[in-house]
Amino acid sequence: MAEPTRRCGVLGDPIEHSLSPVLHRAGYAAVGLDWTYDAHRVPAGGLPEFLAGLDPTWRGLSLTMPLKREAMTLVDDVTPHATVSGAVNTLVLDDGLHGHNTDLPGAIAAIGERTDRSLGTAVVLGGGATATSVGLALCELGVASFTLLVRSAARAAETRDALAAHPSRPEVRVESLAEPALGAADIVVSTIPAAAQGAALVSALAAAPCLFDVLYDPWPTPLATAAEGVVVSGLDLLVHQAVLQFTLFTGLPAPLAVMRAAGERALSERGAR
Repeated sequence: MAEPTRRCGVLGDPIEHSLSPVLHRAGYAAVGLDWTYDAHRVPAGGLPEFLAGLDPTWRGLSLTMPLKREAMTLVDDVTPHATVSGAVNTLVLDDGLHGHNTDLPGAIAAIGERTDRSLGTAVVLGGGATATSVGLALCELGVASFTLLVRSAARAAETRDALAAHPSRPEVRVESLAEPALGAADIVVSTIPAAAQGAALVSALAAAPCLFDVLYDPWPTPLATAAEGVVVSGLDLLVHQAVLQFTLFTGLPAPLAVMRAAGERALSERGAR
């Protein structure tokens, strides 16, 4: 008797823009798996109800905002990357509910693919779960000094504390996004919407040797358009974290080139509309 089709998906709110279905479906097709992967709108607080409705055909879930921190309290166990970041972006359903964070190693891979520059100082725009994961990745790459630019210092507390607690013990300052006090930085990381990338902020950060903007749609963002140095895109991050998820879900090596090409085609088609 043939094994039933396994189901996977991405959850979040908003979710309509997500490229994850494109990437994962391309990967399944490339390796000959008859699996499904769909996007599901799940608002904050809705994750327990969604999980309760899953049947045994479900194998894996990708999580985006606002569910990454919420998931930490719902899993049976978590990996070290999820623990240190305080965020789960991947759920594997296999004799329990297992929480992973592929954003952190995915960010390391995405940055390493674009630059081998020595990184010591960073400016991070935003203080949510993605900022935490990318910040911790930067700790692994040698960053010893962070400036977090946020709208609300209170909302950045978890990110600030997670970075400060890294074994490398980096210096972490929190400044206002509205009135930043900026010095030179080796890398700028943006986790804020394109609409929040105002002209003064873009001008102040354009000369950074490396920009990592975690957005991929719309693209390019104002920061990416103005950047004078190396640019690491949200698609770079999405692809690298997705190939890690693919292997966690399927147990197979991920076809990275195929998944990246599928994402690039989808973004090109969106831009042509």
